[in-house]
Amino acid sequence: MSKSSQYGTTRRARRSKQYIRVTSDDDDQELDDIPLMIGETTFDMDDESDSLVRPKRHRRPNQSRLSFFFEGCCGVCARCCLKFCNREKIYKSRVVPIGLEPNKDEKFPKNVIRNQKYSIISFIPKVLFEQFKFFLNLYFLVMATSQFIPAIRIGYLYTYWGPLGFVIFVTMCREALDDYRRYRRDKEANSQKYKKLTRDGLISIPSSDIKVGDLIQVEKDQRVPADMIFIRTTEKQGACFIRTDQLDGETDWKLRLAIQNTQRLVSNVEILDIRAQLYAEAPQKDIHNFVGTFRRTDDEVYEDSLTVDNTLWSNTVVASGIALGVVIYTGSETRSVMNTSQPKSKVGLLDQEVNTLTKFLFFAVLVLSFVMMILKGFAGPWYRYLFRFVLLFSYIIPISLRVNLDMGKAAYSWFIMRDKIINETIVRSTTICEELGRISYLLSDKTGTLTQNEMIFKKLHLGTVSFTPETADEITQHLNLMFGQKEDPGQTQQPFLGPSMTPTRGPVRRTVVTRVYEAVRAIALCHNVTPVFEDDEDVNFDDTEADRQSRQTVVYQASSPDEVALVKWTESVDLTLVKRDLNSMQLRTPSGSIVKFQILQVFPFTSETKRMGIIVKEEDTGEITFLMKGADVVMTTIVQYNDWLEEECGNLAREGLRTLVVAKKVLTEEQYQEFEIRYHQAKMSTQDRNAKVQAVIESLERDMELLCLTGVEDKLQEGVRPTLELLRNAGIKVWMLTGDKLETAICIAKSSKLVSRLQDIHTFGTVIGRTDAHLELNALRRKQDAALVITGNSLQVCLKYYEHEFVELACQCPSVVVCRCSPTQKADIVKLLRNHTGKRTCAIGDGGNDVSMIQAANAGIGIVGKEGKQASLAADFSITQFSYIGRLLLVHGRNSYKRSAALSQFVIHRGLIISTMQAVFCAVFYFASVALFPGFLMVG
Repeated sequence: MSKSSQYGTTRRARRSKQYIRVTSDDDDQELDDIPLMIGETTFDMDDESDSLVRPKRHRRPNQSRLSFFFEGCCGVCARCCLKFCNREKIYKSRVVPIGLEPNKDEKFPKNVIRNQKYSIISFIPKVLFEQFKFFLNLYFLVMATSQFIPAIRIGYLYTYWGPLGFVIFVTMCREALDDYRRYRRDKEANSQKYKKLTRDGLISIPSSDIKVGDLIQVEKDQRVPADMIFIRTTEKQGACFIRTDQLDGETDWKLRLAIQNTQRLVSNVEILDIRAQLYAEAPQKDIHNFVGTFRRTDDEVYEDSLTVDNTLWSNTVVASGIALGVVIYTGSETRSVMNTSQPKSKVGLLDQEVNTLTKFLFFAVLVLSFVMMILKGFAGPWYRYLFRFVLLFSYIIPISLRVNLDMGKAAYSWFIMRDKIINETIVRSTTICEELGRISYLLSDKTGTLTQNEMIFKKLHLGTVSFTPETADEITQHLNLMFGQKEDPGQTQQPFLGPSMTPTRGPVRRTVVTRVYEAVRAIALCHNVTPVFEDDEDVNFDDTEADRQSRQTVVYQASSPDEVALVKWTESVDLTLVKRDLNSMQLRTPSGSIVKFQILQVFPFTSETKRMGIIVKEEDTGEITFLMKGADVVMTTIVQYNDWLEEECGNLAREGLRTLVVAKKVLTEEQYQEFEIRYHQAKMSTQDRNAKVQAVIESLERDMELLCLTGVEDKLQEGVRPTLELLRNAGIKVWMLTGDKLETAICIAKSSKLVSRLQDIHTFGTVIGRTDAHLELNALRRKQDAALVITGNSLQVCLKYYEHEFVELACQCPSVVVCRCSPTQKADIVKLLRNHTGKRTCAIGDGGNDVSMIQAANAGIGIVGKEGKQASLAADFSITQFSYIGRLLLVHGRNSYKRSAALSQFVIHRGLIISTMQAVFCAVFYFASVALFPGFLMVG
């Protein structure tokens, strides 16, 4: 190559480097000016192959070809083994056959529950490893083993092996008892009998024998054994309620819908004669979403989309009727197991500090022993004398320290359980009582922990006038007047004019009577509430259904307590929901007449849309109405222009009320038919279904008429406000982790005084990618003394790219609220705080969804409440109400920590005094390695 060509090549390379530098600088300027730390692992090279960027191996000059080949083979084998050991299980979607459809031989996990920490083979090795991985116990073991050698024995064997054996024996007994209890619970759950539908009828099989594709019948109040698709029920409306409190922590019943095609069959046996199949997405942790399809191909091709409303997740309980489902996920692939972490042994910080202090004291013993040997001289078997000096001075680290600490912890546990101020408190882990006195972060669940989950309707606002429960009689009068005009044929009533000529601009709409009527009617219709009437023993079959219902007690069931509160309030003003199924709804007017509506479509509430809607058709008039209610942040852009909504929403939020904006829109028959076609097409797509469905729904959500604003109060647990204030004054930061909606979480944070009135709230925006996370973190950095509110999805993205920066900023906030948070995310947040801050964390909850968080914290507290005892059984401490946590942490925790610290210092100082006297004794008697005190002083 010529010099000119070399020079040209070099110059082009320099220009290329300069261009790359300028381009990267321009891209960096697009981000905010405030820099953030960026780790090298955040840069992905998706367009590069590993084989292209991996440096090429070269043979060394003096290396033979055989050696070079052997090294290469070893390297390949090592990488393969490492990849095999660290590989993650890949979950795949599946097609489950039903009836005559041929079955494919696919292997799926066995449907067993296993929460045990040990097996028969691994019990002794694991327990011994857990004990002797600490230097303190390992030191004692070496000292005790050395006494088997006669030349260096300085005391009796029992003085060394007695205390050590006692500690190990007690630990093994405790671990064995706990694991045996877990084994009993697992065996009981795995052996629970369920009915499987076969051609021979219903046969009884244990839960562990259930496989993917089985048709399982679950009766009322029975736990669902595996993740299933709901295909039939004994309920006439083709739907049933389930309780999900042990899955998502919500005590409200959820409505689940059977597949309409299979629900219409005459009997369950006919399912075995059809040819159909279910498509189910790959197993995942998300319990709020599901994508699947049902396809039947025998007589005629029938397809239907499946959502989370058609599922029965494992560990939920059927609350009404008998449900028949097809199993799609078993064992470790079920939603409940994927959201549960395995329990781990907890070690207190005091034990870790004593273990570290033991290392320093051991180093001091070695130094002292070497000094004595130098003074004595290295004549003869000096190494034997050195070891004897180490044994003599081991009083500095007496073996009785562990015995004394364990006995002290048992006493602290007894004090806690005998405290009458916090009755029925149970200590399930006696080894970490001192941790309660060293807590820096308290992570709490919301539903059932801070709140009672009981909603009370407080205010109805129409823009110019507002109503409270005290003025409910005025609303009743307005409704009587309006319904009286409609039912009296002599009165002139305004006819139905269609959507283009709705009576919004007419003079009648401006009256308070008409506005109250429209608002209350919309509240009574726009919901997912189902009335359940208790059975009456004295039933007169000659009475009409309405007469029998009027004498029975009604219980409203819904997935949201807000909706139940609103429907109960409409009942209090004499507009009562008397019947609800999948396709119809009936209301009883103040005069006692029944108004019937046909349910055309229901759009349930989601965390993304923050609103729910329903399309109903009144049978008498044929009017089709689209009703919607939702959070003010999204409804403001949907309703028509007004000058009062934003101000009144702020006023209700400052009162700690949960607000909902209610609106409506009247549709023509042609408009609805066009919408229904597009909506069905969107629901049948398997790719980006949610986005397509939402786009079709949003085509209706334009220029809607604003009807009213409602305010509902969520009652707090007794003593929540003073307890949170007490913890805040003690320097403990409180984080609230909830699976509820963002608006609900903010309201509870305000009403519970987790966020003070004068404190600003910074709501972290929706984050999708790295750039969004960068900008939002910079916005948070500018906030001073503001509480942080963030969703679980945004938190996950931030931790992916800027984990260190986010934790640093979040820990500076006085309080943090994480909403729409899954059980696994709760546990990850606890681990994040432990790893990044090094402070002690405490988690408190009352539902099965809080178990992972409780087990991940340094100290886990479970509340025995409406959601069962699952959290209480998995926790280290069990209490009956949230207010007890103040005394548990600040009184018992502080006293336990002070007493254990004083006990440890006393035992160690006593050992220092004994060792000093031993050193003086040896020096006086010509550095002889002879014991001054009898060996039983080592015991205590």
